[in-house]
Amino acid sequence: MMQRRSALLGTAGLLALPGLAQAQGNWPERPIRYVIGAAAGGVSDIFLRIMEARLREQLGQPLVIDPRPGAGGMVGAEQAARSPPDGYSFFVNHIASHGIGPSLYKRLAFDPLKDLPGVCRLARMPNVLIVKGDSPLRDVAALIAFMKANPERATFASAGTGTSSHLSGVLLGLRTGIDTTHVPYRGTAPSMAAVMNGEVLFAIDNAPASRQQVLGGLLRALAVSTAERAPTMPELPSLQESGVADFDVASWYGIAAPAGVPRAITERLGATILAALADPGIAQRIRDFGAEPAPLPAAEFDAFMRQQVAAWAPVVRASGASVD
Repeated sequence: MMQRRSALLGTAGLLALPGLAQAQGNWPERPIRYVIGAAAGGVSDIFLRIMEARLREQLGQPLVIDPRPGAGGMVGAEQAARSPPDGYSFFVNHIASHGIGPSLYKRLAFDPLKDLPGVCRLARMPNVLIVKGDSPLRDVAALIAFMKANPERATFASAGTGTSSHLSGVLLGLRTGIDTTHVPYRGTAPSMAAVMNGEVLFAIDNAPASRQQVLGGLLRALAVSTAERAPTMPELPSLQESGVADFDVASWYGIAAPAGVPRAITERLGATILAALADPGIAQRIRDFGAEPAPLPAAEFDAFMRQQVAAWAPVVRASGASVD
């Protein structure tokens, strides 16, 4: 009780500072920057574009997308974490930055969960296990049998160290007892190209990333990474359904804010985004992209992220993966 009272008094003191309460009440007064940890045109960018018109309408200001690719999203995350906590810089966070990254990166200059707490969760999507379009491997059982017979060819591509595509490949090896070899690329596009060109055997990456190539026959999708079949791709079995026990991976995306952004601002932004996700038109555009709206407010989102860190930590340790 005493701690809560102290916190409330501290908040009251901050609001009493000249101009701060008024600034919060007038927020936003200028464009809002959203840092993304990948290049323009990727998943983070697309989710923002889907909601862009609604956010502009409700908040009265345009959004500015600031791509800061690198290190599985950690370059962008650190940039956002170091931004002034004035409510004009946010980060599109995800499984790599706030699920896998805290265990993988040993010398982070910031703490993702403490320095970039959640505003709200946006969406989740399955990863898809893909092979070359003309591969003779037509299902997961055939892929596993091939890798056991040819361990030197059990290679997989990822969009970079620490991404869900990286750890999904590691997890497949752990669950099947196969020593898979990770081949990281600088982004999703080159990793997809590596599978199409036969440089690697397979990849397990975000469903939308390979959608057009799968439809065009350049890639073959064998299974989804979630425990159950994905509503957007009901024709594909799950890896668990295909005999890979205890495999349940979904890539997720949300909005995080630098620690210290006034709660009134994060609550307003969170409520605005959650209302946008509830709009049938916006929700359908997200589904058309290959994802599912997965709204969570701040407190639940933070709890979810703590669970994700706890779930991925043993996978990172078992893989031996580490980034200094």
